[in-house]
Parts: sequence; structure tokens; C-alpha cells
Amino acid sequence: MAHATVQPIVAIATAPGRGGIGVVRVSGPSLGPFVYALLGKHLIPRHAHYLDFPDASGRPIDQGLALFFPAPNSFTGEDVLELQGHGGPAVMQQLLRRCLGVGLAFDARLADPGEFTQRAFLNDKIDLAQAEAIADLIDASSEAGARAAVASLSGEFSRRINSLATAIVELRMLIEATLDFPEEEIEFLEKYQARSRLQVLRADLDNILAQSKQGMVLREGLHVVLAGEPNVGKSSLLNTLSGQDLAIVTDIAGTTRDKVTQLIHLSGVPITVIDTAGLRDSLDTIESIGIAKAWQEIRTADVVLHLIDAAAPTQHLDEQIERARSRQSVVLRVLNKVDLLPTPAQLSPGVLGISVKTGEGIDALRSRLLELAGWNPGQESPWLARQRHIDALGRAQDHLAAAQEHASQDDRVLDLFAEELRLAHDSLGAITGKMTPDDLLGEIFSHFCIGK
Repeated sequence: MAHATVQPIVAIATAPGRGGIGVVRVSGPSLGPFVYALLGKHLIPRHAHYLDFPDASGRPIDQGLALFFPAPNSFTGEDVLELQGHGGPAVMQQLLRRCLGVGLAFDARLADPGEFTQRAFLNDKIDLAQAEAIADLIDASSEAGARAAVASLSGEFSRRINSLATAIVELRMLIEATLDFPEEEIEFLEKYQARSRLQVLRADLDNILAQSKQGMVLREGLHVVLAGEPNVGKSSLLNTLSGQDLAIVTDIAGTTRDKVTQLIHLSGVPITVIDTAGLRDSLDTIESIGIAKAWQEIRTADVVLHLIDAAAPTQHLDEQIERARSRQSVVLRVLNKVDLLPTPAQLSPGVLGISVKTGEGIDALRSRLLELAGWNPGQESPWLARQRHIDALGRAQDHLAAAQEHASQDDRVLDLFAEELRLAHDSLGAITGKMTPDDLLGEIFSHFCIGK
């Protein structure tokens, strides 16, 4: 899919701020003259040169390593120059300006977000799933997530998708060849075992979808809001789940007046837990602002963990929380302080009993949160996945199911059978970028950082 790219692009490839090392990256066609104009010498390909990085008057901006990777053996598939110097912001900005100044003669410009990775995709160095894995690896918040992102970047997800797509094409080719000989249509399904082959394809797709859903859980995690009346133990629960004293805990109602957010990991799954102000009517202006923020968080939560005092349970917030939550969210009712009850709590279905003080029920709560996240501890995902991947796999499932229905009909409408296989193949192609519209590509790469 190689696309002709004319303009060289330049960007700082390392994170903003101070660091021991900073990298400025340049990519474009035939960068040899640009390199000579910038550094005053030709570089040996894939060889680290230690030298000065001069400004326009020849004075050194910095000293560091220069590496040149000629096309097509580079990350982007174009000529790539990397300047590795000291990571001070002033030094990096001077070096960036110098590259752009030299680049005026070569029509160079500052890179857009994700443009280096986009060029790698357009020049067939990586597919779209691998390109997304680069951003996911950078953003990974757990070891499990990082491992899964590396697996996607290495092409494991793409290989499974491509293998399934190839098998679908092979079956479709057999069907379309048969369409030229109508008299053989009756015997086709039995002769080529089309039904059993389609069953194998559907089973393979189901397995990929299940693993991808696990991968999406590792990437997306869960947004959990702790809600309830004052003094029911929300802050104590946040501290227990995080293993840190993040929130102030007192017996005074209304202590929490603003949200406290903490990212925790359960079995590698990122869970964002938000402690909120106790929900009640208040005349205190500051507390009222905190309560308003609590209701805002409830509206955007994946899970609203409604914490209730087991010794004095009330129901007046249940209906309010139900009205406030989004359609996609789940409300989990949890009775805290069960250790204070004279007899074991009689829990309704779906309600958990815990004691933050003694630790009773906390493991069951963690397991329930993982269950709500869609995590299956016995089936760890070998790759990360995004919602668009899940949607594409779901469409492919629907088309293979429709193909199965046509295969079971008495009149055996093989042309419709073949068409459903084509649509399933196209759905899979959207994952790796073989059938992806340009506007979606722009949306995907716009979320990358500049320099990647």
C-alpha cells in the first residue's frame, strides 16, 4: 500500500520535560542532502556517529549521537534520521528549530500527531492493529497490559486475523467457482464439506473474539465510583483497595468534599476508583459543590458502587442513583460494617456484604469488580484490543452466521452464501487496515503523541 510522501517531517520523539536523553526524529524521502546540510557530513547507515549538532553559525547546540536509517529499512519505510542528545527542553527546542530551519530548503515541516507511525502503516511496515499497539504500549498502565500490547505489536493479533481471513477467502473461492456450474450446486456443500469448514471458521472467530474482549478489558479497564451517604466507609474502602492512605478518614460527616481518584490493578486489569462526597442535603457551600461533583461522576461511571451502612441501611438513595446513572453502567450495592451486626447479614441477591475494618468480603468485592469488567481469570488475552476491533469481529460473526443459514436452506442459495463470506472478510480487513476508510485512519492516528 505504499503511498508517495513528499514532505520530510520533523518532531521531538521523547516525552516533554527534562531527561537524560532527548531524541529529535526526521523522516522523509532521500534525506541524504538534508543530513549533510544539517551535520556537514554523510553518515554511515545504521552506524552511531558521536558529533556536534551545530546551529546555523556553526556553534554547537549539543553533542550526541546521530543515526541514519535509509529506506526501506527504517521504522517509517522512508529515510529516517535520529539525533540523540541531552534531554533538556531548551536544547531539544533549539535542535528542533535547527532541523526545521535546514528543512526549509527541503519543504520539511513539523510532524502531526502519530504521523511517523502513520507513514509506517502507509508504507506497509506495520498494519493498523500493530500501529494502534504502539500507542497502547506507551499508554499501558500494568505489566499485563504492556505484555499484551507487545504481543499485538509483534503481529500476533494480526496473524490470527489474517489466517482466518485467508480461510474465508479459500472457501469463498470454491463457492464462486461452483456458481459457474449451476448443475453442481446441489452437490457442492457435501463435496467440499462447506458446512463443516464454515463451522470451523465460526469457532475460530468466536475464540478470537473472546480473547479480544479480554484484551479490551486490559486496555480500557473499569471506571468505578464510590457513592453513598456520609460515613458509610467510602474513603476507607478506597484506601483498602489501593493499599494506601489516600483519603482522609474521620467520624465527622462531610469530610470528603472533593473527588479522590486512584488507579489500581486487579489481576492486571486497570480499575479507576473515585471516592466522592457523601450524598445528602447540605447547606455548606463547599460540601454542596462536592456533592454536585459526586452526581456528575455517577453519570459517567461504568460501575456505581453504592456503599451502605449495614447497621443502618437506607433505601432513599437507590432510586436517585438509578435515575442518575447512564444506561451502560451497573449499580453494585455493598453493605459495609457487617462486622458490627449481632447476626450475619441477610443479603438480597446481587448485594455484597463487607467489612473494610476486618477485611471480610473484600476479596469477593474484587472478584465481582473483575467480573463486571468482563475479565475471565482463566483466559488471559495474548493481545490488546479496542472497541472498533470488537465491533468488526462482531460484524464478521453476523455475516458467518448468515452464511450458515444460507448453507442450511433447501434451495442452497450459494451466491448469497458467497456474499456473506465476502462481507465477513471485509469486516476482518477493517481491523488490520486493508479495508479501512481514510477518515477512520485520521481519527486513529490523531490520538498518538507527536514524534510517534
